[in-house]
Amino acid sequence: MHPDIKKYHAALKPKDRAICIRLAREIERNLKGAESKVWHGHPVWFLDGNPIVGYSKLKDCIRLLFWSGQSFKEKGLAAEGSFKAAEVCYNDADQIRIRDLKRWLTRARTIQWDYKNIVRRKGRLVRIPA
Repeated sequence: MHPDIKKYHAALKPKDRAICIRLAREIERNLKGAESKVWHGHPVWFLDGNPIVGYSKLKDCIRLLFWSGQSFKEKGLAAEGSFKAAEVCYNDADQIRIRDLKRWLTRARTIQWDYKNIVRRKGRLVRIPA
């Protein structure tokens, strides 16, 4: 795990830290080969420079975000924003359903929209072929 992600975790309250550590372990275990770093202040994992999944501390929860999550067509993920992202929020580490998380991470590897080049394409997203 990237040292900056460990620093991010260390700054959290224990309950939030437990959620983030559990998420990070499962992401690392199930998204092999992904680059991880703190990006825009939050832990994010990338494949070939494209953001795939990350999490952040919100006022009342830890939000897990999949950049291409709306295309997964999965229960448990809610649309977020005006692009293709989807999220799930946690208030306790016990709420994380590992089976769902593994399935979402598998889909995240194969279902991707090209966020890496969104600026170059002037806000237009293009699906990356599987």
